[in-house]
Amino acid sequence: MPSPAALDTATCERARLARDARFDGLFFTAVRSTGIYCRPVCPAPPPKPSNVTYYANAASAAAAGYRPCLRCRPELSPATQQVLAQDTVRRALDLIHAGFLQDASVAALAERVGVGARQLQRVFVAALGVTPLQLHTTQRLLQAKQLLTETRLPVTDVALAAGFNSLRRFNDAFLAGCGMPPSAIRRLPGAASQAGEGLRLRLGYRPPLDFGLMLQFLRRRMIPGIERIEEDGYARVLGPPERPALLRVHADTRRSELVLQLDGVDPRQIPHVVRRVRHMFDLDADLRQVHATLQDEPLLAQGIALRPGLRVPGGWEGFEVAVRAVLGQQVSVAAATTLARRLVQAYGQVLPGMPDGLDRLFPQPAQLADAPLEAIGLPRTRAATLRALAQACDAGDLDFRPGQQLDTFVARCVALPGIGAWTAHYIALRALGQPDAFPAGDLVLQQMLGTPGKRLTERQAEQRSQPWRPWRAYAVLHLWHLSTPFTGVPS
Repeated sequence: MPSPAALDTATCERARLARDARFDGLFFTAVRSTGIYCRPVCPAPPPKPSNVTYYANAASAAAAGYRPCLRCRPELSPATQQVLAQDTVRRALDLIHAGFLQDASVAALAERVGVGARQLQRVFVAALGVTPLQLHTTQRLLQAKQLLTETRLPVTDVALAAGFNSLRRFNDAFLAGCGMPPSAIRRLPGAASQAGEGLRLRLGYRPPLDFGLMLQFLRRRMIPGIERIEEDGYARVLGPPERPALLRVHADTRRSELVLQLDGVDPRQIPHVVRRVRHMFDLDADLRQVHATLQDEPLLAQGIALRPGLRVPGGWEGFEVAVRAVLGQQVSVAAATTLARRLVQAYGQVLPGMPDGLDRLFPQPAQLADAPLEAIGLPRTRAATLRALAQACDAGDLDFRPGQQLDTFVARCVALPGIGAWTAHYIALRALGQPDAFPAGDLVLQQMLGTPGKRLTERQAEQRSQPWRPWRAYAVLHLWHLSTPFTGVPS
């Protein structure tokens, strides 16, 4: 029976008894006397150690026959930020968490990561104790359980959101996995009591999270028309154009959770939106692991002490991040933001009836592939780079799907005219959430890592960063925030 990754039984026992939120999602406690599994933060009286078995993930506990706890609600646990020795498993996990198996087979998943289906099954069981399909099944049942608890969506819509095309199959799977029919969840204490136009969902994370610092970073890059960032929250308009929706995110001051509000969203898109929000605010980060790797570097230890909740801010959509990265080449953040605003005004689709300031969609690659971008103030060479980027994305030669290898993605980016390693790594950092992305050619990084009056070369910066792997992206954010003035950070 696999034990929680990188955690021994004594550590799990201490974390369980202390209800330590830093370990939430890193292991689950299964109780033999009750037949349920819990988060380490469960408020119920702790069971006897002799009745406890620890599992590395919810799926392995479910596969062993345990049901999710109704009190601590395992569906609210942040996912494990997997950095495994087995690259195949890590990439496949990224795809599963992004919903790949909702519309594709395990064989297609294996093909995507470059192995046979049987080999993928074997390495998953060896690394995680479950098969890819067991992991996916538990994930979508827990998503359904959250929607049943926190919203008044019709059960049919919940089934669709969880990837079930048959209500009967959904009812049977839910009963088998959770020990009760879906309708019974609605009768539990704490379940949402009133239907309304909007939905509210709780998104858990492992503390600390400096949400204000994240908003500050995003606010300096805000594009009016598609997003609005206030002191306490983030708002954005979503597509598709024929059914636009709004989202708002703010922090819960009482719990280690963000609150996601959705208005007008297609229920089938809810898991997709939740995944993007979790990526954007880096909610699955395990800063305990990150800090343990980085703190031996005095400069990074200083950054961690100053900003212990600093995370990597993601972007909403890969093409949007890539366009921003190109617009930000050799200009300030303010100048890049001005260019992005002009781009959205010129080419972003207007959405009638939406609130002022949240009434446009970011342009799609096909809209920019042959556009006269010099008209918004871009130099000729940068306009050509942006068109080449749009053409590559429109043709499928470059994409931002999960499960990609960092080196492969960077190679595809730098094959485009006007995009170097710096831009490629920045895109990987924010669009793909690659935790090891490191734009070694960044001048601010080179200055911060050098001596007064002498910055490192790109090669020296790359060498200096090797002990920080696989968390170099977090080192980048700390070094940027330590720089004074904070003006050299790309857009």
